[in-house]
This record gives sequence, structure tokens and C-alpha cells, in this order.
Amino acid sequence: AASSASSSAGDGGASRAPDTSLFVPVPLKPGLGGAASEDVGAELTRPLDKGEVLKNLNKFYKRKEIQRLGAENGLDARLFHQAFISFRKYIMESSSVSADLHIILNDICCGAGKVCLPGHVDDLFPFFLKHAKQIFPMLDCMDDLRKISDLRLPPNWYPDARAIQRKIIFHAGPTNSGKTYHAIQRFLSAKSGIYCGPLKLLAHEIFQKSNDANVPCDLVTGEERVYASEDARQAPHVACTIEMCSTNTPYEVAVIDEIQMIRDPARGWAWTRALLGLCAEEIHICGEPAAIDLVTELMYTTGEEVEVRNYKRLTPLTVLDYALESLDNLRPGDCIVCFSKNDIYSVSRQIEARGLECAVIYGSLPPGTKLEQAKKFNDPDDPCKILVATDAIGMGLNLCIRRIIFNSIVKPTVNEKGEKEIDSITTSQALQIAGRAGRFGSSFKQGEVTTMHRDDLAQLKEILSDAVPPVKAAGLHPTPEQIEMFAYHLPDATLSNLIDIFVSLSQVDGMYFVCNIDDFKFLADMIQHIPLNLRSRYVFCTAPLNRKEPFVCTSLLKFARQFSKNEPLTFDWLCRHTKWPLAVPKNIKELVHLEAVHDVFDLYLWLSYRFMDMFPDAVLVRDIQKKLDDIIQIGVCNITKLIRASQSAAAPGTAEVVSEDFPLSRTKKDARVVSDRHGAASTEALSIAVEAAGLRRAKNLRPSRPGIRQEDLKSHGRGSLASRLLQEGLLTHEMLRQLESEWQDQHRNGRYGFGSKRRDQHSSKEMGKKKK
Repeated sequence: AASSASSSAGDGGASRAPDTSLFVPVPLKPGLGGAASEDVGAELTRPLDKGEVLKNLNKFYKRKEIQRLGAENGLDARLFHQAFISFRKYIMESSSVSADLHIILNDICCGAGKVCLPGHVDDLFPFFLKHAKQIFPMLDCMDDLRKISDLRLPPNWYPDARAIQRKIIFHAGPTNSGKTYHAIQRFLSAKSGIYCGPLKLLAHEIFQKSNDANVPCDLVTGEERVYASEDARQAPHVACTIEMCSTNTPYEVAVIDEIQMIRDPARGWAWTRALLGLCAEEIHICGEPAAIDLVTELMYTTGEEVEVRNYKRLTPLTVLDYALESLDNLRPGDCIVCFSKNDIYSVSRQIEARGLECAVIYGSLPPGTKLEQAKKFNDPDDPCKILVATDAIGMGLNLCIRRIIFNSIVKPTVNEKGEKEIDSITTSQALQIAGRAGRFGSSFKQGEVTTMHRDDLAQLKEILSDAVPPVKAAGLHPTPEQIEMFAYHLPDATLSNLIDIFVSLSQVDGMYFVCNIDDFKFLADMIQHIPLNLRSRYVFCTAPLNRKEPFVCTSLLKFARQFSKNEPLTFDWLCRHTKWPLAVPKNIKELVHLEAVHDVFDLYLWLSYRFMDMFPDAVLVRDIQKKLDDIIQIGVCNITKLIRASQSAAAPGTAEVVSEDFPLSRTKKDARVVSDRHGAASTEALSIAVEAAGLRRAKNLRPSRPGIRQEDLKSHGRGSLASRLLQEGLLTHEMLRQLESEWQDQHRNGRYGFGSKRRDQHSSKEMGKKKK
């Protein structure tokens, strides 16, 4: 429910039954009586016989007529049962109840002087229903809650945009086709304009380009405001990250970049908001042709027509007929694309072991470090001619790449339900990454793409040749105002519970879906115990952070606690928390921590623009963040030394240098046995298989291969690690023999290439036993 369209466009928007498992009962204390009302019921009748009361309450519960009445009033079987348990407990544990309830109970138990009739228990229903609505307040306001969560007409949320007739121009084409260039030219020629991009780097690039062209332009991101004028007057042009665009400010021209991200399970709502809400005479949309039909359909509901301008790639891109197979075959201008940090570290070390320099770019690096690494790689006078990167290069960086080499063609994804999966990259992702080769205007007039492993090449060709599936729906997200209205009706519900109920009741048509809100709920649950008003709590929960980083999550918790005490978070306070100043990293673990500290500074800056009084030292924090960026750059430049230091400091046999959810040196089909230049199989595959097996068990991921025969399992010992990996389909018999052979060779030579952070406590002897 949290991440997919809940009804089709043609269903008339019929109300859905709410997911009552989300309804958390409000506890009611039993009546303990008082001087004024202690025994009014008893004085009018007589004290209740609790044994008789219990017998009749249970009779009431079993009545089919009562259950039917409950259902008519919104009490399904689950709620009916919970409400009855609470009602019975309230009556049995109360020393006194209201006079009218006391009299009814007395009449039922005693028959009011007549023969007791079973039907009399039905008279309890009004009291039961009143109690049920006290513990489940949403029952009394379900119609109001449904109206608040009705998301079927998002265009109506933006009356300012609907008041003007906007001209919509869709610039459609692949990467390196000039589509964004043409949109930006119109942006620069306009009297006023706004550029909305998916990344800070892209917003910064347009900010620079605009000011260099003598078109004053401000920069607005979640963490930063930079004005073109020295007196901080607002410029007529602004470049921003898409979440930060204003839907109230009028512009002549607006540019929305990478429109296909409107389908993104987490961030799609920002593109929907910009598309429907920007107040601009001309809206220039850039992105994949796969989004044309959806955008046209959405604009039909606003009464606006879409003009489509198609573009073709400016330079040829060739899929090679051979894989790289060995790092010995690298050439200047090559970029190896990996989908895990461990692969980044492993590949970069192997490259430098061959006497070559390489630049490194991955998602968690600060923007300044990414730009420096890109500059190093692009500089024709720099000896660094190889790039190792994640798909972070897919957007926002101008790189002089001759050839893209996919180290793997599987990557972690989050599906529509918010579940983690390991799957082959999509056609859209493959085209976005491959398209970075042979960029127009670079020193390479054409691009090439291939894979590291021969077995992956045919599948990559198949992926690249497939048509990109059309974008089917646009993301939506509950607004703070909607959640505040929910909270008004449900004052005792937690924010996480409010969001759950909202999504459960929300109605959307087939053109929209409700974005995944797992990160929001994670933060809401984390800070639930901290006393904050609803609006502040909502803001803290929308903070952009990686919940896999414990230090960053802990920092948000401390920020919220300090905020709740109404104590400003000063520069000195932040320095104490982060132990600033920090030294140049000596190993990978320290580098990862520095990246986390950089994220904490980002978090402080993000909050400083929302709570200026409570986060007063943004200028000082930005200064030390730049210094930290320089320190991280030094660490990344020496990344091979850091990897060696990490491995030598760990237990013998440790190959992994940082724990990850998704170690990916394998294809979707099997656990990849990576060969080095001497042709020896690497035990990295077994390490990866171990991690993947644990992950699959934890996350219920589907196995990649069919099961292995029972006789194969017996040959490796019942219940052993190897048998579990065989059963999971992560190893084959032949692969296991290769791995064993190499491990024994390494053992004899005193070299250990197997292990992970989770296993470094084991000695090589223990690991040998487990292998056997």
C-alpha cells in the first residue's frame, strides 16, 4: 500500500476498506470511582455481581447480531475483538462505572425483576460502541480521514499554476543528445527562470554556467543558499535541487531535468510536484522518451498540451564484441563501473598494483571530492587515465570517458514494496551509464561499452537492445498540512502510525502512486520518544540521510534531543559531538567515518535553513565542511594505501574492507569466480556468497539458482557452510572445488584472500575447519 497505485483510473475512486492492523488502540484506565459518583449506580439498584457480569459480557461477544452491528459501524473482526477485550477489562477492573451502564448491567444480570432474557445483552451495544470509538478514535472520523487522504486530483493542489496557461515542451532523447543543452539555452535567454535538477552537482553546474554567461543566478539546495549578488538580493534565475523548487514564485521559463525520475519509488513525488505546480509560462522537460506518454496524460488533466522535440545521440556508441577479461587490457580513458564499495576498493587496488593511477568516484563521497576526482581524470596532463566508479557517474559529472566497462551487471534495488533485491540492471540504468562514454565535446569522438567478464557481455547486449519500458505512474507524498489534519483527528497516534493510516486510506488513480515512506517511518520511530511538536517532528523525519549509517542516525537523534530542550546547537557543541578537528584517514574505516561526519555537517546545514535560531552557526559549519572535504580528498587520493592498511590491520585472510548490504562481484546467475591475470580463481566469490546467503535469509530474497541435488550436499557434510551455500544456489560443485584449491594454495603460501569484517574474529585454522 505504501508504494503502489491503490486503484485504477476507471474505478471511480471507490473507497477502500482501511487496513485495520494499523489502528493502535488508545489505552483507557478503569474507573476508580470518586466521592461524587462512586456508588450512584449501586445506590439506585444494587452492587454488581462481577461473576454474572463476566458471564453476560461473554454472551454479548458471541452474539452474531452484535458482530453484524459492529461491522456496520466500522469494526471488522479484528477491531471488534480488540474493542471487546478492552471493554470487558474496563468493566471488570473498574470499582464503579457510569450510573446508566451500571443499571443496564444490573437489568441484564437480574432481569429487572423479570425472567432474564438473552436479548437484553444487546442493550450493551451503545456503551460498547462508545468505548470502541474512545480507543479507536479513527472510527468516528473515517469520512474526514478519507477526504484528507484523497489523492486523486493532484493538479488541484496548485491553484497558482492552474491560473495560467503554461506551454509544455518535452526535450526527449538519450544521454549525450543535447536535449538539456537546448532547454538551458532557453533558460539563459529568459527574463527569469528556474532549473530543477536531481543532484546538487547538476544544480551547481547550471549555477556556474549561468553566472559565467552573465545571467545572474542563485543556487538553492537543501543545505545551501548562494546568491549571485553580494547584497543577497534574489536573482531572477535560480538553479536548485528539485525538492527545493518554489511553486509560488512566477518565472518565464522552468527546466525540469531527468523527468523519468518521476517514477522513482522514493523521490518521484518531487518531479510530480514540479511538473504540476511550477508557475512558469514555459516548462521545458528533459528526459527519456519513455516518459512522454505519462507526461502528456498528466498535462491533459491540467488542460495543457505537450510539444515533443526528439533528439538523437550526438556521437556514436558501440557495444564491443569482446569483454575486458583482465585489468592488463585497460587503456587510457577507461571507466570501470562497479555497484559496491568493496568492488571499488578491490578493483582500484588491482589497477594500482599494475603501476597505473586511477580516480575513484562513488555516491557517498562529498561533491567537492567527486569534482576533484573527475578533474584529475579529465586532465590530459595528469597521469591518472583510469576511472573506477559506481553509477554515481550516470548524472551530474562531465567526464572524458572512451570506454565504459561494467564490472558487474547486477546491483541492489528497492522494489515497489520497499524490499531490497539484487537484480540485473535495467535498460534505463544501463543506457544512462553506457551513454557517458564518448561525450560530445570531449577528446573521444565515439564511445565504447563492454563488460569485465565474458559471460556478462551477451546479457549486457540484450539489456541495451531492449526498449525502455514506458513510465507508468508519477509519485506522490503526504504533505505536512495533510498529516497535521490527520493528527487533529487522531491526537494520540504516533507520526509513523499517522503516515501508515494515511497511506492505507489514500486513494489515487492509475496515473499516480504513493511513494515509499520507509525512511520517513524509520526516523519517525527513532525520535518518537523525544517531545517535539508535530511540524518539527515532520521536518526532522524528512531530513535526507542514509539510515544505514549509524553515526549519522545517532547524530540526528542527538540533534532532535537538543532541539527539544530548546537549546541551540552551536558550533562548539557540534565540534564536540564530531570530535573535530579530524586527521587524514589512515585506513578505509577512518575514511568511511569521515564521509559520515561530512553527512552530519550536511544534516546540520539542512536543518539550519529550517530552524535558523536553533542551528545558528551554519557559516562556521560550512567552513569546516570544506576543510573536511579536503581531508577526504587526500584520503581518496591515497585509497590504495588505505585499503592495504585496513587489510593488514585486520585478521589474516580478510578481503572485505567495509561491510555492505550488497557485495556484488557476481552476476545474477551465479557467484562469480573472478580470475586475476594469472588465471587463479579468487576466493572473493565465496566471501560474497556468504554475505548474499545471509542477506537472502534476512530479507527473503529469491534464490538466483535452482536447488542442488541432495547427494551433492551430503558430500560436503550436513549443515556445513558449504552445503548451505550449495542449497541456496550461490555455489556450484565445481566452483567450490576451485575455491578450496585456491584457498589451500594461499594457505601454503601464507596468503589469505578470504574473509569479511564479520568473520575477522576467526583464525585461519577455524576458517579451514569451516571450509572442510
